[in-house]
Formats: sequence, structure tokens, C-alpha cells
Amino acid sequence: MKDSINLIGVKAFGYHGVLKDERIHGQDFLVDVILYLDLKTASESDDLVSTVNYADAVDVIVEEVRGEPVDLIERLAERIAKRLKGDFSLINQVTVTVHKPHAPVDAEFKDISVTITR
Repeated sequence: MKDSINLIGVKAFGYHGVLKDERIHGQDFLVDVILYLDLKTASESDDLVSTVNYADAVDVIVEEVRGEPVDLIERLAERIAKRLKGDFSLINQVTVTVHKPHAPVDAEFKDISVTITR
């Protein structure tokens, strides 16, 4: 499948992490999602019901980041992927990248993230 909807840099605040401080103070997370689905019908019909409403997909991402804390961003990515696939039947495959821009590491870094495809 070559068709996709790309949601890049969705920002939401959450309390995920292994460290106590991360659970108390929380931090911003950035999420990139690629939704793979057949967009032929939507491109020909110009009808929203033939595609995934990206505003609704963003709402799912934000709800999951704001939701129940998890230790690992791998788990957060899995939760987002499962929810998107469960809520939107047109999605054939989803790739989720969760970025943790304020990860508690003792080094300067540009990005720390995990990516899963389901």
C-alpha cells in the first residue's frame, strides 16, 4: 500500500517514564503517525467517509499520550497503534513514532524515539 495519511509532530503532555520524577512532573511527547490505507475512493469521491478524518486520529493520539501512564514509550506507541487500528477500520497498517524530547539521559541529544509498525 503506497497511500498514506501522515500526522507529524503531534504534541501532547503525559506522565510516562520509569523515573518517579517523570511520573510526578510529566513532560511533552511528540508523536508521528503514518496511516496506510487505500485513498483511491476518497480521492475520486471527495467524501470524508471514504477516508480517515485526521482530526479524529489526532484526538486519539492526544488521548493516549494524556492517558494512563506507562513506563516505556514502546508501550505508548503500541497503545496508540492498537487504538488507531481499532477505531478506524480503513487503516491497513500504521507506523507510530513516539519522541521523548526531554528524556532523562546524561548527555545532549537531538532526539530519542521509538518506532513501531503494526
